[in-house]
Amino acid sequence: MRAVIIPLLFLAVMTAGAGARGETGGSVFIEELTWTELRDQIAAGKTIAIVPIGGTEQNGPHMAIGKHNLRVKLLAGKIAAALGTALVAPVLAYVPEGEVDRPSGHLRFPGTITVPEDTFEKTIESAARSLQLHGFRDIVFLGDHGSTQTGEEAVARRLNRLWAGKPARAHAVVEYYRAGEAGFARLLESRGYPANEIGTHAGLADTALMMALDPALVRTDRLRPGEGVNGDPHRATAELGALGVDLVVDETVAAIKQAVTRH
Repeated sequence: MRAVIIPLLFLAVMTAGAGARGETGGSVFIEELTWTELRDQIAAGKTIAIVPIGGTEQNGPHMAIGKHNLRVKLLAGKIAAALGTALVAPVLAYVPEGEVDRPSGHLRFPGTITVPEDTFEKTIESAARSLQLHGFRDIVFLGDHGSTQTGEEAVARRLNRLWAGKPARAHAVVEYYRAGEAGFARLLESRGYPANEIGTHAGLADTALMMALDPALVRTDRLRPGEGVNGDPHRATAELGALGVDLVVDETVAAIKQAVTRH
């Protein structure tokens, strides 16, 4: 009898905890809210909507294909919490990665998924217009992938022309990407790590960031240079990654605050 009671008690506690969490409606992630909870949060002043843009691509033999998607969601959640007036839309997982008919770059590896540039831009534009319709005043694009930066800026310009005279603006906050790439690289170099080890894709910096956010996506027995890797991840640690996380969050929060006070 006791063997049955303990699992049932554990299940009851977990269910109660899940129910309590659901009843609060306090998540910063829009997809975890009901429509009435979202309405109430907007009415209470949470009028910044962060649109996290990831990407589905190979990340070397040691890091999962979903790196960009999970990383941008977790970082966007931290940024929204720090702002206190922001909520996070669902992650866009499909971004331009090249042409299927002439595969190059990451498309040469299984798991990489691409979409045309115009499809990508129309998708984030429609998402932003939907969010603005329901009361968000500032729509912030955060792109975790280099291929999306130009498109985000183009869409923000179009939306701001469309919304001229309205209390709504779109912002392509490229500081997010710059902090995670060049900014974090400079920080690591200042600590003695060479540029060829830091790398630009699935190297030391990239891998350390993922370790700090969700180590389950990193295969620690495969931390070495290899096909699909630019850099050398073998010295990556969660502690190093935490420095990058703090840098990205701090610089992005500052950039968003500056952007939303311009109008």
